[in-house]
Amino acid sequence: MNSSVSIKDLSLSFGSVNVLENLNLEIRDGEFLVLLGSSGCGKSTLLNCIAGLLDISEGQIFIKGKNVTWEEPKDRGIGMVFQSYALYPQMTVEKNLSFGLKVAKLPQTEIDKRVARAAEILQIQPLLKRKPAELSGGQRQRVAIGRALVRDVDVFLFDEPLSNLDAKLRSELRVEIKRLHQSLENTMIYVTHDQIEALTLADRIAVMKSGVIQQLADPMTIYNIPENLFVAGFIGSPSMNFFRGEIVDREGHKFARINGVDFGLDAYPARTPLDAGRKIVLGVRPEHVKVDEAIPGGEFHDAVVDIEEPMGADNLLWLKLAGQTMSVRIAGSRRYAPGTAVKLSFDMSMASVFDATTENRV
Repeated sequence: MNSSVSIKDLSLSFGSVNVLENLNLEIRDGEFLVLLGSSGCGKSTLLNCIAGLLDISEGQIFIKGKNVTWEEPKDRGIGMVFQSYALYPQMTVEKNLSFGLKVAKLPQTEIDKRVARAAEILQIQPLLKRKPAELSGGQRQRVAIGRALVRDVDVFLFDEPLSNLDAKLRSELRVEIKRLHQSLENTMIYVTHDQIEALTLADRIAVMKSGVIQQLADPMTIYNIPENLFVAGFIGSPSMNFFRGEIVDREGHKFARINGVDFGLDAYPARTPLDAGRKIVLGVRPEHVKVDEAIPGGEFHDAVVDIEEPMGADNLLWLKLAGQTMSVRIAGSRRYAPGTAVKLSFDMSMASVFDATTENRV
């Protein structure tokens, strides 16, 4: 598949501070790529470099095979949607959508056609005669997306477009953005700190930390096979349970020993040898643990219920096991009182094991 955006050896420094260093990224034609990370990880900075809003220190940026490293933003073939709506308050929605096209001196018939198409796709036809002050937050963000849409570009850049909206509006617009991508089939690069947005929208996710891409993969790979401890802890709500311990060998079988409790690793798909004595961190997601139910080939471990959190379709149990607190996701119909003794079984084929020193997947 052809690359739509290609970033080669990109570095960016502010004074003596390296924000991005030797970063390489190939974004496929028509792909929805999400840059995910916490505040200050460099994701919005990278997006601004692609947009041409920041001059890079080293490296090159290609869009549709054209070197745009020193091109002006308007000449890069991109449409950008920001966290702030940045609409002209004195103009109607229709004029907000058409303003950039008029500046570019497009024929009025072409402007009318593009505005009508964007309004239809985003379902904002009834709003065209209103001004931004008369719109809700979700409607304003639709108009901001529409303003990028009318430019008829190859690549759309979204910089945390939903973070100003409430939870219900966020989930509604998330679906609309996904539908928009499916209908347009344009390349979209989307910045967010919200892992739910990343998992639901992305074809691939680039998880970033301190200006470095920690893992680049499809959502299910990121979720189920995290490359390192950071990715494992960042993705998932509630987050993965972590247990520090070491590898032990019993009659040729490997176990993760956590505070004297042994967890069998026969089912774990290890990448490197599980040498006895190796210090590790065992990671298990809350949904990969059964309460008072056996997992085929698994063993039972004694635990005590600490707190129960009813969450509707699911319940989250917080339990004490091997001297540590952990969470388990169970069906909402099952209830456990605090202090109840239970038996846990772990799906070790879905577990993650990380080296305690390097924090990389074993």
